[in-house]
Amino acid sequence: MITVVIPTVGRPTLRDTLAGLGSGMPVIVVDDTPAADLSLPDHQGPVQIVRSGGRGPAAARNAGWRAAQTSWVVFLDDDVVPSPGWAEAVWKDLVDLPDDVAGSQGRIEVPRPADRRPTDAERNTAGLAGALWATADMAYRRAVLESVGGFDERFPRAYREDADLALRVSRAGHRLVRGSRVTTHPVRADGFWASVRFQRGNADDALMRRLHGPGWRTAVGGGRGRLRVHTATTAAGLAAMTLAAAAALRTRERSGAAGVRVPAAVAVAAWAAMTAEFAWRRIAPGPRTPWEMWRMVVTSVVIPPVACAHRLRGEWRARR
Repeated sequence: MITVVIPTVGRPTLRDTLAGLGSGMPVIVVDDTPAADLSLPDHQGPVQIVRSGGRGPAAARNAGWRAAQTSWVVFLDDDVVPSPGWAEAVWKDLVDLPDDVAGSQGRIEVPRPADRRPTDAERNTAGLAGALWATADMAYRRAVLESVGGFDERFPRAYREDADLALRVSRAGHRLVRGSRVTTHPVRADGFWASVRFQRGNADDALMRRLHGPGWRTAVGGGRGRLRVHTATTAAGLAAMTLAAAAALRTRERSGAAGVRVPAAVAVAAWAAMTAEFAWRRIAPGPRTPWEMWRMVVTSVVIPPVACAHRLRGEWRARR
């Protein structure tokens, strides 16, 4: 009745994910490494490996559910740990659902440090606990996946492809519910620039807007985002650099640099104020260690233009 599908790029955490499933449920591990050279950890239950060619998590999940033979497919990420008794809990979540219910979401728990405030990375991961329809632990009827075409493979990363599917399933007349099973999502150490890399998701937001209209964030329970503020910050920074260059040129040519210096100073002040506000917004709820504060300051300078660049790239791709 139930098959578990786990797309993976070979993270070591896959071992813990498989260990939490027990041995009584069929599992399909989708190898999404480009070289298709996944080394599967030992697991007591039946495990089938499907290759997806490194085309991203949406394509990997599609390959997984299409290989399944059961009426329900449960998607798990390869960096989560099912809680003890998860297999029995997912069965109870699904067995008596009415026919109009197409999906069931597990409860995601993100461990937080007990002795300090969470870092920026830990707070970002903790957002999964309240996210709607995240495929960290999400079950769908296979027939419904078939009817809506599965995940949209135009979403190339693990971001928004689950929300897009949930919106399409809901608009097809089906209901999505929350189950009682619990899955833990530990926080990964993704490095100094993780928050900057995360800005690639702005390209996927452009596709979401094109597919589902301007109200898509409200429909998936998301916040407004900071793209407008990032755009203003980037515009102020570009204006400051342009005007400063013009003032330097006029100084060399002795042709009235004073008329440019004032607007240049205003642009610098505006950029600095918005950047400082963004940095403090990220620093204030955190542990405020020297290293974390330094990382927040540096990445707060870089994030606005990177976010805008990714959004422009996404808009260009989405228009086609």
